[in-house]
Amino acid sequence: MGCAGFISGNWPVKGSYQALKSRLGRKLIFYILNIMDPISDMLIRIKNAQAVKAEQVVIPFSGMKLKIANILKNSGYVFDVERKKKKSKKTEHEYLNVTLKYSDNFGALSGIKIISRPSRRMYIKAKEIRPVRSGYGLAIVSTSKGIMNSKEAVKQKLGGELICEVW
Repeated sequence: MGCAGFISGNWPVKGSYQALKSRLGRKLIFYILNIMDPISDMLIRIKNAQAVKAEQVVIPFSGMKLKIANILKNSGYVFDVERKKKKSKKTEHEYLNVTLKYSDNFGALSGIKIISRPSRRMYIKAKEIRPVRSGYGLAIVSTSKGIMNSKEAVKQKLGGELICEVW
């Protein structure tokens, strides 16, 4: 049995996994996913929001998430990305408001495959980058020159961490 430290920023919880599971139930998986892999959490939120035909999805802010969301916007998978602030009592929280894109009642984003995870990082050379879904999709790569889609990485001859594939 492993131990858990902090599940949420302001909510300290100490104890074993079983104690947390009995205390939180289904929420435990959400909290662990949100903390352990925020990029996967963002992509899954977008995918789930589009599955239920939501107009917008709210995502906690980080610089990397903003860059990935802008790549999705420039590639035509989401309509708009806005960085906003929310005030609560004494603190201010930043978040991303992603407006989803639909055509003929179908989402522009039909699938996401998360490649690199905290437990298994996947790195790829520029020569090894292949088209996603016969060129109809794209991969998002974190390179030494920043986060970019696979087509730009091949043009600049840069490899890096393969974050996800989107189609």
